[in-house]
Amino acid sequence: MVEITELGWNHFFQQQLVETDPSCKPARVVRQDMNQYHLLSDDGNLIGVIPGRVRKAALSKADLPTVGDWVVYSHIEGAEAGTVQIEKCLDRKSKFSRKEAGEVVDEQIVASNIDTVFIVSGLDDDFNPNRIERYLLLSWDSGANPVIVLNKADLCDNLEERLKELESIAMGAPVHVMSALDKAGTEVLLNYVKPGTTCAFMGSSGVGKSTLINLLLGYERFATGAVRDDDSKGRHTTTFRELVLTESGAMIIDTPGMREIQVWADSASLSQTFEDIEEIAIHCKFNDCQHNQEPGCAIREAIENGSLDRERLDRYYKLKREVAHVESQQTAAARAAKKEERKRFSNKVRKLPNKRD
Repeated sequence: MVEITELGWNHFFQQQLVETDPSCKPARVVRQDMNQYHLLSDDGNLIGVIPGRVRKAALSKADLPTVGDWVVYSHIEGAEAGTVQIEKCLDRKSKFSRKEAGEVVDEQIVASNIDTVFIVSGLDDDFNPNRIERYLLLSWDSGANPVIVLNKADLCDNLEERLKELESIAMGAPVHVMSALDKAGTEVLLNYVKPGTTCAFMGSSGVGKSTLINLLLGYERFATGAVRDDDSKGRHTTTFRELVLTESGAMIIDTPGMREIQVWADSASLSQTFEDIEEIAIHCKFNDCQHNQEPGCAIREAIENGSLDRERLDRYYKLKREVAHVESQQTAAARAAKKEERKRFSNKVRKLPNKRD
């Protein structure tokens, strides 16, 4: 049996229980299967179900529990042993989110209450600085600390060149090179996997996330698969998100490979990801410089003298447009949510008995 403090429970979550029914208890979501949740608490392994009233109160999918969340549960009279009812989801201290795929304007929380995000990239043909940049943007926005993991060093014959490409991208995030196949350099990850902390592995299919996690666990918990020789792409050996507890008392979340990384972040996170560009822009002659033909443009000068890469600037502009679009959608969604909340409140008031009757 584990203590909840071993699962990451701390004062941040404890203080949220003040107004909670004392008969309810906290548990952490370790996996989601369709309409039920696998929970871990000091009562052991449980299966949690959400009542209709909780689902109805959720204004977005992001309001429902996800892997890494802390929830409060109650026992169901007459239910099968180990099946409990989730009463509510506690506020998150961090969350790694992306925009829901497709045209739907909604937040998809990949993992929550995490301390470290391992951004795993292969050093084979899968290596993609643009993708790493996007993961960094979402990581800075999550509230967790990003760590870049470059796997498959055994397949790379131009390591120095690729490390140089990451110099301006990493922006202070640690970068570690390793080969999970040879177990070379992987021991450095143990510095982040500490008791009571939660780490999440993010990256495309076939980059070696599950292999690295198995090495940290010391046994084959997650299935692994080979990648295709022609494009270094792998099939999805991980098909669901799951949190596992290590022998050392740390928690690790494995996630499926992401085909799309649609941003769900704000301007502050964008500034942190592209701090180098915004630092240069401070020195422009005009505060509203558009970096086109204005005199005294520090950005244009940096491009010309080679201290700023044109492709990185183009990616900055592209992500800036995406972030602005997402922020406008979030504002519209927030207005709609407030309108819905007022409507629900009005309906409740109408149903209250009239004291004069």
